[in-house]
Amino acid sequence: MSPVGSVYSSLVPQAMARAEALREKQAATGALATLPDGMRTAAPTSNGFSEMLGGLVNTVDSKQVEANQLTQKVLLGETDQLHQSVIAMQEAGVAFSLMVEVRNKLVESYQELMRMQV
Repeated sequence: MSPVGSVYSSLVPQAMARAEALREKQAATGALATLPDGMRTAAPTSNGFSEMLGGLVNTVDSKQVEANQLTQKVLLGETDQLHQSVIAMQEAGVAFSLMVEVRNKLVESYQELMRMQV
């Protein structure tokens, strides 16, 4: 194999891995951009990545607390808004699932970056 061919064959896997990592990062970023209105407040700001993730977790937690409070009111007979409770529980469940998927994509991206040869 010629020297140019050997250099080319060694660079192609690295370029493919970096392109895949970039696609995963863009998919995670795209998932964050499509968040519902209530979660959009946790969008990236100039404060940093950790604060953005903290805001996302706090938003999901507040939705779960709200759903639990509505469910408790229905169970205690304080209100008859059963449909509001079910909607809040579904919304909290979807928000939690979305947060888990974003976390999984971030972990996959991190692992892919760690496997890259420098």
